[in-house]
Amino acid sequence: MKLEDVKKLREFTSLGVNDCRQALKEAEGNFNKALEVLKAKGADILKKKGGRSACQGVIESYIHFGGNIGVLVEVNCETDFVARTDLFKKFAKDVAMHIAALTPEYVSQEDIPEQVYEKVENKQDFVKKVCLLSQPFVKDSSLSVSDYLKKVVSQTGENIKIKRFVRFVVGEEDEG
Repeated sequence: MKLEDVKKLREFTSLGVNDCRQALKEAEGNFNKALEVLKAKGADILKKKGGRSACQGVIESYIHFGGNIGVLVEVNCETDFVARTDLFKKFAKDVAMHIAALTPEYVSQEDIPEQVYEKVENKQDFVKKVCLLSQPFVKDSSLSVSDYLKKVVSQTGENIKIKRFVRFVVGEEDEG
């Protein structure tokens, strides 16, 4: 295992040196396999921490250039310490920007009303289109928003949830 590979993996993932070294060791020096190892580790951390209470966090806003699109999103974590970190704040801002750009309707598939979901023919495409966590992340289409969330969870070590959001567009009529 080369030091340059550890450094490259660390720059790519923002994870600690020991995590990157361990992932490269498990992947026998293969960079792409090490990325998969770290991705799986993030998913495991999210599963373990998923039941923990996330009562702290931020309400982040994003106003698109020209002021005709605005978003408010509530992102929760376990402690106010993490809520104040640059990593968490950047994640919340990125999610708000993503919502402005890709207009999701729901946070996750579980939030889709049953009567709406029943009427859909191609459920997989529908979920990718309307569910925030299933959409390709606007700043890096190789990741879904869910993958980005898992990455931040693995970096902070806390349960993080995107609780709710609202998107405003000037001149758009309310649907309800």
